[in-house]
Amino acid sequence: TDGWSNKSVVTKFVLLGLSSSQELQVLLFFVFSVFYGAAVLGNILIILTVITDSHLHSPMYFLLSNLSFIEVCQATFATPKMIADFLNEHKTITFQGCMSQIFFLHVFGGSEMVLLVAMAYDRYIAICKPLHYMTIMSRKVCTVLVGVSWAIGILHSASHLACTVNLPFCGPNKVDNFFCDLPLVIKLACLDTYILEILVLTNSGLLSLICFLLLLISYTIILATVHRQASGGTSKALSTLSAHITVVVLFFGPLIFIYIWPFESFPIDKFISVFFTVFTPLLNPIIYTLRNKDVKKAMRKLRNRHMGSKWVF
Repeated sequence: TDGWSNKSVVTKFVLLGLSSSQELQVLLFFVFSVFYGAAVLGNILIILTVITDSHLHSPMYFLLSNLSFIEVCQATFATPKMIADFLNEHKTITFQGCMSQIFFLHVFGGSEMVLLVAMAYDRYIAICKPLHYMTIMSRKVCTVLVGVSWAIGILHSASHLACTVNLPFCGPNKVDNFFCDLPLVIKLACLDTYILEILVLTNSGLLSLICFLLLLISYTIILATVHRQASGGTSKALSTLSAHITVVVLFFGPLIFIYIWPFESFPIDKFISVFFTVFTPLLNPIIYTLRNKDVKKAMRKLRNRHMGSKWVF
């Protein structure tokens, strides 16, 4: 084994995908193409709406459009390859491709967690310190919050990649998922990876736990404040909050499941992977627009301006 110990001979990985049934794969190809298209278009529509409507030039919508940008990235790092692979008999990915998927998954996942905390902070200031809202949540502060979320995502991911990229891969190269999932790839290395698995778990688990606790604390304070104030503006505040809380639950629910049984492989793990990469990016625009009169109004204006009277909806 010493001959293998310091070099990788695996140049590509085989992705086992979601199903081995040919008929089912053709069906999945169409289903996921529709979902992926809807997720990307929905989020791009939110970004365009926020940019073009001056009424939405506020901290909350600035952060929301950044979340939509992350969702487009999150939907795109693995899904187009998965969709193409449904029609390929041999689903392979190069070593470099595999490492870049791991990198991007954790960049976008880490950034989204921190951005959700920034959005909770924004709602906290808006509801608990309304008179100081515009001075505290200045354009500079918002830009810094977005910058910090990306910086943490990149650092978090780079630390994962540093541990993985130099591992010796010399034998089995089958990844039981539709993209290179870090725990599954680490397990294929030709050495005892127990300590590395613990490190990876701690890295992701700590970031998730800190963000989740911060979100829990901020939303508890906000809900208590809203309950105390109980006035006319409450229903609008609550509908915005319920949208935020729904997104947080959808994002962290599957994560918590993953960290309870991190290195055991369950069939549901693939479902959770699909949920993260396809459904969450699709659900966020739906949740935020359905709950938000301002966004719906701005979208109608955008549609009318660009489509004129040629289209009747």
